[in-house]
Amino acid sequence: MTATSTATSADTSSEDYLARRTLRTGSAGWLLLAGLGVSYVISGDYSGWNFGLAHGGFGGMLIATVLIAGMYLAMVLGMAELSAALPAAGGGYTFARRALGPWGGFATGAAILIEYAIAPAAIATFIGGYVESLGLLGITDGWWVYLAVYALFIGVHLAGAGEALKVMCAITVVALLGLVIFALAGWGKFDLGNLTDIPADPNAVGSSSFLPFGAFGIWAAVPFAIWFFLAVEGVPLAAEEAREPEKNVPKGIIAAMLVLLVTSGTVLVLSTGALGADKLSRSGNPLVEALGSSGAATVVNYIGLAGLVASFFSIVYAYSRQTFALSRAGYLPTSLSVTNARKAPVLALIVPGVIGFGLSLTGQGAMLLNMAVFGAAVSYVLMMVSHIVLRVREPGMRRPYRTPGGIATTGFALVIACIAVVATFLVDPVAAGWTLAAFCAFMLYFGLYSRHRLVAHSPDEEFAMLAQAEKELE
Repeated sequence: MTATSTATSADTSSEDYLARRTLRTGSAGWLLLAGLGVSYVISGDYSGWNFGLAHGGFGGMLIATVLIAGMYLAMVLGMAELSAALPAAGGGYTFARRALGPWGGFATGAAILIEYAIAPAAIATFIGGYVESLGLLGITDGWWVYLAVYALFIGVHLAGAGEALKVMCAITVVALLGLVIFALAGWGKFDLGNLTDIPADPNAVGSSSFLPFGAFGIWAAVPFAIWFFLAVEGVPLAAEEAREPEKNVPKGIIAAMLVLLVTSGTVLVLSTGALGADKLSRSGNPLVEALGSSGAATVVNYIGLAGLVASFFSIVYAYSRQTFALSRAGYLPTSLSVTNARKAPVLALIVPGVIGFGLSLTGQGAMLLNMAVFGAAVSYVLMMVSHIVLRVREPGMRRPYRTPGGIATTGFALVIACIAVVATFLVDPVAAGWTLAAFCAFMLYFGLYSRHRLVAHSPDEEFAMLAQAEKELE
């Protein structure tokens, strides 16, 4: 095994190191975890995905969504196995640390952290757009909204996980109700001809009314299809705060994915058929514009704000837990993992929030979306590799839940995830390039500094050391 060394500071070697870095256990059952998974993603149904119509048309977006839905379902089944076998707050980082060593573990954790730090910034810009369109409090400048949502929801999280998850679940129920109202109203406005109203590009190979930008448009639409499901993989981050995580985390993440399959298909087809692919591709408020000036549109507009808030709120939870886990193990500065009296990681909530707020000031929601997708896709590649490696290298590892299809299932997810990484450069090479630079900066920090200061008695490092010890005994 690649050596892990105890950090040099006295603080990490003291007996109370882990005592000051513990989360509240038993805060969530499978239903609350499923609510967490849906809330991570539900803002993607209300805004953001529709920009993919401009790159692939309805046909390209539909095919991309089917492929990405398959990838996420396969990935979720793989992560259900990993989360049951290795229940820790590190989620994907914990899995990769066991399978790929410290370098692979940190690379996965860094990619996830990039995804979760940037995604709320993108969502904040969408929230700002909704608030401005509703004329709430006379706000016409989005940055006040960005500041308010970051300050308010980080504050709620500081009160503790149990309280935060219950608030999140309530908001998510409201957001799901909004989608039901949209579906009932949108069905009456559906026109099959609206699906293919983007004219075919004569210069695109294989273009048609169904695929106006040809087969290439499918690939270009992939990052936007990911927005329908982005961050559902964050459910295992709640493992240390769940009741019976070996049972409840797999049940929660699979249940969340099944709900999201229904909502994504409903939104894609009905909203495009109601407004038309061409107009919808430029909309900042797609579901509302699809319903026109009806009373249902007004209701969905207000509830849509709840959907955006639900995702923002829950992804703040996710980035704090990923930061917490990496910090507790010494991959990031250990001060980031200290918890308060309510067992909430204070700096792990605040520091990424400050960075995200700074990014939100760009107001470039579509660009930030692509940056978040890049981080997500890289982490998916590494997590699926981790599942395959552990199946091959540690067939006897205790697995309370096993992925149907085994490595064939996660192998499919791996292939699509690799395609998704490349697709982010097709949509916005500058945004993807900057995100890649941030990822490389994380790896440089690890290589030059933190890999020499890992905390051997942290849970994630102990998982890896126990595995190595068992291997040596064999």
